[in-house]
Amino acid sequence: MLDFRIDTFLAVCLNMNFTRAAAALNITQPAVTQHIHYLEELYETKLFIYENKKLQLTPAGQFLKTAATTMKHDSLHLSASIRELQRKDHRISFGATKTIGDFLAAPGMERLFQLYPDAVITMEVDNTEALLARVDSGAIDFAVIEGYFPKSRYDSLLLSEEPFIPVCSPTYRFAAPQGCECSLGGGYSLGCNSNQHCEISLGSLLPERLLVRETGSGTRQILEQALTEQNLHISDFDRIAEIGSMVTIKSLALAGTGITFLYEAAVRKELDSGSLIKIPLKDFHITHGLTCIWNKGSIYEEYYRKLFRDAFLPPMPS
Repeated sequence: MLDFRIDTFLAVCLNMNFTRAAAALNITQPAVTQHIHYLEELYETKLFIYENKKLQLTPAGQFLKTAATTMKHDSLHLSASIRELQRKDHRISFGATKTIGDFLAAPGMERLFQLYPDAVITMEVDNTEALLARVDSGAIDFAVIEGYFPKSRYDSLLLSEEPFIPVCSPTYRFAAPQGCECSLGGGYSLGCNSNQHCEISLGSLLPERLLVRETGSGTRQILEQALTEQNLHISDFDRIAEIGSMVTIKSLALAGTGITFLYEAAVRKELDSGSLIKIPLKDFHITHGLTCIWNKGSIYEEYYRKLFRDAFLPPMPS
């Protein structure tokens, strides 16, 4: 069982304000101050400092936050596990980013059902940023993500490396490149011989409508990083449609309303059928990992690794 003052410390970390932390915990502000002072004396270091009138974690405070978050989750998970022993059942709670949850998670879920037929299994689907916060709080045990994550805060297991590609409908009409004499009707289709001599670069896509996920999503982070490496930004696209659903983005791409960037595994059936095509960029060749992550230093690390190997490491559908 964790010292109750650790809960106070985590509440201050969450709110970065002693008054708001006190309100969240339904205790007085002097009590919050006393709890933090106790921990600082215990560890013989400052945990918080004020910089420019704003409360900040010290390096020692950040280290304690990471450790305390892991201990908090493990404590909650341990309590649940002990209760489950009495019920003779099992509980697995995890998160998946939207690309994985919508298009790639079903085979892993099927294997979980086979391995743990009596388990209560919960999968939350959200963007990378939100799932990391859920892991931090102990609301879920682990997450399967495709976005970037701070490796100092989480342990992880790479599941696969997947190509990240630009796609569009074969009927999509691209804006004619400046000076191009082989386009038809003010635009061209990738399936049309009229553009056979046109070289497509990442920068040449800027006049197109970009179908993109919201800030905080893994696929958006990967695209933003790729654009940054070429001194570009999402805002450089002339037309942007920001959409929180991968299913809707794919439907709009199928309808020929814009271009998008996503994992090849998420559109493999559409690529095979020809209802979507890969945009042949000469300067865009990216693969990115699908990764299981959990709180660093968790006492359940071996359990997580075995679960991932059994359920998620078998190949994704091809």
